[in-house]
Amino acid sequence: MRDSRLTEQRNPATASIDRLDPLGIVDTIQAQDAGIVDAVRAERASIASAIELVEATVREGGRLFYVGAGTSGRLGVLDAAEMPPTYGTDPALVQGIIAGGYDALVRAKEGAEDHPEDGAAAVDERGVRKGDFVLGIATSGTTPYVHGALARAREIGARTGFLLCTPPSDELRAAHDVVIAPLVGPEVVTGSTRMKAGTATKLVLNTITTGVMIRLGKVWGNLMVDLQVTCAKLQDRGERILMEMLGVERDAATALLAAGGGSVKRALVMGSLDVGAGEADRRIAEAGGRIGDLIGEAG
Repeated sequence: MRDSRLTEQRNPATASIDRLDPLGIVDTIQAQDAGIVDAVRAERASIASAIELVEATVREGGRLFYVGAGTSGRLGVLDAAEMPPTYGTDPALVQGIIAGGYDALVRAKEGAEDHPEDGAAAVDERGVRKGDFVLGIATSGTTPYVHGALARAREIGARTGFLLCTPPSDELRAAHDVVIAPLVGPEVVTGSTRMKAGTATKLVLNTITTGVMIRLGKVWGNLMVDLQVTCAKLQDRGERILMEMLGVERDAATALLAAGGGSVKRALVMGSLDVGAGEADRRIAEAGGRIGDLIGEAG
């Protein structure tokens, strides 16, 4: 198969994978997967730049949008969906746009990725505006829907980035604020980018949003403190954080969390500084959300 895109080339290491027994298939896939982390690590500077751009975007009142088709689109929607329960963010802060709409999350919509004008229309429908950041995800680098969405985002005045798994052109690098290209090589099954390219994409998105949330003060030490208790599991986690970090018993942690309106971060500041909820919020805002500046390191 002759194709200049790395994601569409045949992998000589798996040319006879159909002749292997189950253990041989597992060993072959795992041998290929072993190089994914190194490919992502090679893009560390670009990933760090993306974190800086998204942090600046959010601090200036903007939002992060992912745009993709197929696996790339699903991974963007997944990462966006995990932000509110993990970090207590407004669901509008990080959003995923997938070609074919949300129905495409569970049922493939062939051809939905072929129309750049649909990507542009989706950007308009979501209300992307100047000051937002739009990250296009297309492991092949060629998806028309994604390119159309990014072109429209640039017209609006949004920052843009591109995540792909094939060598980017000079034109692509020039067009966007950041380009991230982990080169994981040809897939185990030719063109099946849900595998190595999909795994690399998940690693990159995890790192970007986790890095941004840390920079925004939603993590203290390595604790997810900017969570809102909305279920029994999070209630227990919040209480355990307060018990460990403030040295209080379960009943006191429960009461403090209730006084803080279910906000672990607010309760930590209240308990550490012996202030009410309103004063805690004021001090948190003054510190830019980073409570380590208020109550010290989470040792």
